[in-house]
Amino acid sequence: MKFSKVALLGGSGFVGRHLTHHLHNAGFQCRVLTRRAFRHPELRLSAEVREVGDCAVAQLVPALEGCDAAVNLVGILNPTKDASFRDVHVALTERVVEACHQAGIRRLLHMSALHADQAAGSSDYLRTKGEGENRAHTLGKPDIAVTSFQPSVIFGPDDSFLNRFARLLKIPGPLPLACADSRFAPVYVQDVAEAFVKALPDRHTFGRRYQLCGPDIYTLEEIVRLIAYHTKRHKEIIRLPDSLARIQASILQYAPGKPFTPDNYLSLQTDSVCDHNGLPDLGITPTPLGPLAAEFLQQHTRASWFSRLRRWARRDPAEIPRHQES
Repeated sequence: MKFSKVALLGGSGFVGRHLTHHLHNAGFQCRVLTRRAFRHPELRLSAEVREVGDCAVAQLVPALEGCDAAVNLVGILNPTKDASFRDVHVALTERVVEACHQAGIRRLLHMSALHADQAAGSSDYLRTKGEGENRAHTLGKPDIAVTSFQPSVIFGPDDSFLNRFARLLKIPGPLPLACADSRFAPVYVQDVAEAFVKALPDRHTFGRRYQLCGPDIYTLEEIVRLIAYHTKRHKEIIRLPDSLARIQASILQYAPGKPFTPDNYLSLQTDSVCDHNGLPDLGITPTPLGPLAAEFLQQHTRASWFSRLRRWARRDPAEIPRHQES
């Protein structure tokens, strides 16, 4: 089978933007399916951007027609009033596979999560991720060749992991940290994108599931201290015992943006570390977090902030941002 045109669901997200550029640079034609096409004009440089509303099968089929392969990157870290974990991770996956069948697509790459397939009794996030991944593989048979990817936490210059903690470290006072001993093997977003690109035409990857990890293992506390070091924040970190971590989650689930929820707490009880890293199997050398952290976190340092202020001072005063860094 030859694949030349790829449809990406979730292509406007963090991983999707990087993957779209990787696919384009590798010679693939890309079509990004998104609910709000007008928000992503930058993607039009490397992809056709098509708006899809509620992702019903009837809408997905015409959006997928003309493509040879599809990539499903859609996922949420917390449910909303309009979408549960099951709605997004399971039901949507079922609709994507059915739409692929009807549109004649014979290749599907699916984004899962590390240890999602082992998460019975764990968080709703991991359970539904695992169920959605299994549905993609079973419902795709026999016509659709499915490959799924199970990454640890993904880092990059515009991620929601390093940058979230960098913002939390700006808040005055000590940082109370739940699940400080939870372990991660942070994987670079460019390595994840390359894994998708390499697997897409490779028949040896059909039907397989790849765990994706970086080369180094960190506890959550070590990651936070690394962020504090590179952003020059001298912050006291208070390790919360399990009982207080649960209380913190029960409170912060109601804060804007849901920074920490009971389901997040349950997810952190499963270490995000590979049993077998699939990156070397795909010919990719995992990129370590350490050497890149300083570059990615530079935007959160006071020096960077004052440098931006000096640049803005030479421009129209209306362009200067109105918030201040602590």
